[in-house]
Amino acid sequence: MVETITHGREQALPLQHPRTGPSIFNDQKMKLGLFGSNCSGGLCMTEADTTYEITWEHTKSIAQKADQLGMEAMVPVARWKGFGGNVNFNGTNFETFTWAAGLAEATEQITLFTTTHIPTVHPIVAANMAVTNDHISGGRFGLNLVMGWFPPEMKMFNPDQLPHDERYQYGAEWLEFVEQLWTAAGEFDFDGKYFQATRCESEPKPLQNPRPVLINAGNSPAGIEFSSRYVDINFASLDIEKMPDYTRTVKKKAKDDYQRTISTMTYGLVVVRDTEAAAKRVHQEIIDKGDWPGARNLMSAIGMESQSFNEQVEKFQERFIAGWAGMPLVGTPEQVVEGFQQISDAGMEGMIMGFLDYNEELDYFGEAVMPLMREAGLRH
Repeated sequence: MVETITHGREQALPLQHPRTGPSIFNDQKMKLGLFGSNCSGGLCMTEADTTYEITWEHTKSIAQKADQLGMEAMVPVARWKGFGGNVNFNGTNFETFTWAAGLAEATEQITLFTTTHIPTVHPIVAANMAVTNDHISGGRFGLNLVMGWFPPEMKMFNPDQLPHDERYQYGAEWLEFVEQLWTAAGEFDFDGKYFQATRCESEPKPLQNPRPVLINAGNSPAGIEFSSRYVDINFASLDIEKMPDYTRTVKKKAKDDYQRTISTMTYGLVVVRDTEAAAKRVHQEIIDKGDWPGARNLMSAIGMESQSFNEQVEKFQERFIAGWAGMPLVGTPEQVVEGFQQISDAGMEGMIMGFLDYNEELDYFGEAVMPLMREAGLRH
């Protein structure tokens, strides 16, 4: 017998993920992860010297070090086209579904995310790829949902990009279709504004119940609405003083409007050295050797196309060179831990990080920073 499910946004019941299972849901006070280690440059648009490269052996080494340090998350950047300029930032990259599958076999406890631009993959394909990764990883897989924002990139798939807020409406319907594929017993029909399909089915189901972990970095009103309704963790790039209000707003909206709980985390570049002067020198070198033509391409696109980043475009131009506009933590191990403490005190539950040289700097981070994190009560 075919089960027919008629889609309608007013009928949607967001799934609440149980806070057990994947390491991203553990009880560490300050969760840690890596961001952007699948793309050339990582989070640094610069010609500063680094051994970081996009080869599989290098990528695997980075993931295994993060895994051994007990970090909770690896979050890639989904990229289909670089930003031009001097280094074509992020233009060389590993596709994120297969990247996560490969690293799932190479790691033991870390939660591996796929970042997917929703308009680039059909819900039926995405649902099954995600479940495959969930099984490969033993239930430590998640999706970072991106609505698609960089026009030259999105035009590779479809010349007509939806307006900003409508992208979230499309994303909501896409996700509701995927969630039905993950949970429905037997066949069903789907009849939405953007997707129509008959006699749909998808097996096996996810190992995680009821679905893999979901994250999103939408910070505009439409992005906050989407995160509050659907995902487990919202990521935001903010100054410390803005984090408490933002976190309260997102969590209150999820609780009041959708009877859900949600976490907030941030991201940024970490430059940690034995002395403050040495750390500042490296940070300044990243900026001095920055790919400013590429940065202008990126900031222009964000300023025109993403309401989530308007303020950063105006105020933090150097942050796009050194950290993808994320919060920089620059200094000695003690100073970096103080920064993590401030982030925690502001209500954020974790940070995913970039480094100029992920593979080399992770060793020092583990030796010099992680013990101080435990002393501070941020880790155990």
